Amino acid sequence: MLHIQFNMGNRYAVSVLDLVGMRAGESAGSAIARSVDLARQVEQWGYRRYWLAEHHSIAGLACSATSVLIGHVAGATKTIRVGSGGVMLPNHAPLVVAEQFGTLDALYPGRIDLGLGRAPGGDFHTMQALRRDLRQTGDEFPALLEELRGYLGPERVGQAVHAFPGQGSNVPITLLGSSGFSARLAAALGLPFAFAAHFSPEYLYAASRLYREQFRASEVLQSPHLMVAVQVIAAETDAAARRLFTTPQQRFLRLIRNQPVELLPPVDSMESIWQDFERAAVESKLGAAIVGSEATVKAGIEKLVRDTGADEVIVVTDTYEHEDRLESYRRVARVANTVGGSGDSSGS
Repeated sequence: MLHIQFNMGNRYAVSVLDLVGMRAGESAGSAIARSVDLARQVEQWGYRRYWLAEHHSIAGLACSATSVLIGHVAGATKTIRVGSGGVMLPNHAPLVVAEQFGTLDALYPGRIDLGLGRAPGGDFHTMQALRRDLRQTGDEFPALLEELRGYLGPERVGQAVHAFPGQGSNVPITLLGSSGFSARLAAALGLPFAFAAHFSPEYLYAASRLYREQFRASEVLQSPHLMVAVQVIAAETDAAARRLFTTPQQRFLRLIRNQPVELLPPVDSMESIWQDFERAAVESKLGAAIVGSEATVKAGIEKLVRDTGADEVIVVTDTYEHEDRLESYRRVARVANTVGGSGDSSGS
């Protein structure tokens, strides 16, 4: 079995999660081109991996065909790991996922990650359109995962169906979640775990503790590797960063209102835009966000690492102007050079 190596020396590990946000009236191709440019830049700045999300039927996000985007970004970069953050496994036949990621691994050996979640990635009607069994509750996820791992791992005696490419590739799998379910499963299987604090921070500390306390070493991973995805915006000053942060605030507000979630220009204040109950809902979703100058962001990341034991932070940054997004990721890269090392959670 593959042994996953996590060792970045003294530099704290930071990665990227991209939802491929679109501006109003913008083509998907234009938004994807910005993502490619970002991936090329963060590769140079030392980010560990570039992950792309899976969302369906959400106006303003161009990340529905996740495996296609991964191939496109991997082909435009050279060394950074590229993967899914994540593929919503119940939406897909495990064999198809294995074939897709086995093919990606064949094209870009040693650079592909397979992050897996169990959420639908869309609403009821979208689930119907995906031909998802509407009786599914998420409890079937462990069985789907086991089937998928069978297609990516060594051939088993009597195995009737194989993934070609895919069989024996051992594409690294990370479980994603926003509750204790996937934390426990990742711990039991000895897999890396990524918590989605960028939109659901309330169970972050409980899930982090569960994962570390219940982790069992495996052929894949000898000690726990916890990743935390969190909204981060870094700018020259705290005030400048808070203004840029009104773009993701507006996105979540529009999501609550069931409106398209295109990127909107920042505003000086949200007070005239949201009502009190909407503000509370948005702030609860973005409660783990780290927003401010480099000093403020450093303090925020160090606190997150102390409180959760995170080995890696997956940075989610959405701003209206591409240059502001690049500048934020550039500043976070500098911060990562000054944060205490993430340690070595490698296999033997």
